[in-house]
Amino acid sequence: MPTYTVFSTTGTLSSERKAAIARAVTHTHSQVTGANTFFAQVVFQDVQPGDWFLGGARMKGDQIYLCGHARGGRPAEMKNRLVLGMRDVLVEHGGVARHQVWVYLVELPPAHMIEYGYVLPEPGQESDWLANMPQPDRERLEALGA
Repeated sequence: MPTYTVFSTTGTLSSERKAAIARAVTHTHSQVTGANTFFAQVVFQDVQPGDWFLGGARMKGDQIYLCGHARGGRPAEMKNRLVLGMRDVLVEHGGVARHQVWVYLVELPPAHMIEYGYVLPEPGQESDWLANMPQPDRERLEALGA
C-alpha cells in the first residue's frame, strides 16, 4: 500500500545499504501500521551529482530523502511514529547524520489506489480485503510475507 521512494546522490548508498533500508522501511511500516509486509514497496532513485539543489544552489554533501505515498485515514499519532521511524531507519542504515535526512509522508485516499489489481481497503480492513480475493490471488500475496 505504501510506496517509499528513497532519493540519494549516486554512490551514497551501496547495494547492501539499499537492501538494509528496504528491509527496515518495510518492517517499520508494518510494525507501526499493522499492515502486511507485502504491501510495502521501496524504490531507490539515484540523483547525479550536481542535479540536486537546496535553496536554489547545488547541494553540498549528502542527503537522503524518503517520500512515502501511503493510504490516508490513519491517526496523527501513528503518522508521527511512522515518519520518525523512517528517519531513524535512514540514519541507522543510510550512513548519514540525522540533519541529512528528509522524510515526507503523502496520504492518498484508498479508493484512489490499486495494488495487485484491486482497489485498496480503508485502514484496518486489510484482512477482509485479502479474505474476499479469489483464492489464487490471495495465496500469491500470502506467499510474499506476513
